[in-house]
Amino acid sequence: MNPSPTTVTTTARQLSGGGPRIGIVGGGQLARMTALAAFELGCDVVVLERAEQVPAANLAVHTLIGDWDNPAALVELAKQVDIVTLENEFVDARSLAAIEAVGRPLHPTSRTIGIVQDKLTQKQALAEAGLEVPRFRAVASPEEIAAAAKELGWPLVLKARRNGYDGKGNATLRDEAGIAGGWQKLGAGSRELFVEEWCPFTRELAAIVTRSINGDSAVYPVVETVQRDHICHRVIAPAPVAADVVSRASELAQAAVAAVGGTGSFGVEMFLTADGKLVVNELAPRVHNSGHYTIEGCHCSQFENHLRAILGWPLGSTELVMPAAVMVNLLGAAAGPGRPTGVEKALAIPGAHVHVYGKTRSNAGRKMGHVTALGRTVAEAIDRAGRAAREIRFGN
Repeated sequence: MNPSPTTVTTTARQLSGGGPRIGIVGGGQLARMTALAAFELGCDVVVLERAEQVPAANLAVHTLIGDWDNPAALVELAKQVDIVTLENEFVDARSLAAIEAVGRPLHPTSRTIGIVQDKLTQKQALAEAGLEVPRFRAVASPEEIAAAAKELGWPLVLKARRNGYDGKGNATLRDEAGIAGGWQKLGAGSRELFVEEWCPFTRELAAIVTRSINGDSAVYPVVETVQRDHICHRVIAPAPVAADVVSRASELAQAAVAAVGGTGSFGVEMFLTADGKLVVNELAPRVHNSGHYTIEGCHCSQFENHLRAILGWPLGSTELVMPAAVMVNLLGAAAGPGRPTGVEKALAIPGAHVHVYGKTRSNAGRKMGHVTALGRTVAEAIDRAGRAAREIRFGN
């Protein structure tokens, strides 16, 4: 049974006194870090979540407990705030349109979310804008997957069109013998799927792009992301690639966000191939894990700039404050309480900044926090961040 859309839990925090009130759909760690930035700007935050004990709840002036996809819950949120944003792309765009229908600004818009949350329509929008993406095809049966492979070749990546992240909702098919297993893994026809050609990349790059409602745009340094088990392990800023690659990646990221009419901070994931070609992998219509380093690493974080953008305020500087910044994700090692061990040891490492998300429970592979370290060189920042991250453990 879905929770009531209008049950309200009120935190003990006092109102900041007169600033804009921001509604956030979702109350996880991205909402938490956005709320921290809002607090510094004198804004109040109201969160809509499906459960009461979520990372952003203790920073919100109100937490509404309700179903994200229930238009009535979204309208209740809209009534209590001046503007609405969201921390994930999984809320149905048709439901989000209810916010705009009652006259509240929503950024990104329901139209943009509708394009991006379906990865097939996202790819179509990028391709129609003339941007480089892997070739793709919609598929509705194992037979259509086999037919697509004749055109796109092997290996082939089978993907769910909606609600996939951190490798969930993907299956790499090496040959025709793998079709049945991939089909079963992704729901055996219960979900809409598509396939795209395998991209033989040498590096995974990303950039945060912030586009304001008044037309201004800012792009953060292009970073390299290093994955482990389909989850981002480490982010290196700036990416250790040639200057011309940085320039082209920055332009590609900005064009991708413009192609979907994005407003606010967006994460753009890209592949760099051996021959120097850049390909857009995916967009995230929100603040993004690849931009967490910006809290300490840049003059204005992706979270603060997201708020500035949706409020129409001047955008802040995206420049690094030191030559290098490295972020390492802290993942749960096992099921257990969300309280970490080893934080004091990590903080003993000079230049290490620890972020614990406040989740009540740890599970293996769950994102529980991150560490950022700055340095005079990338090697120095990698060493500091890595040593600090190895001291912290969740799920003991």
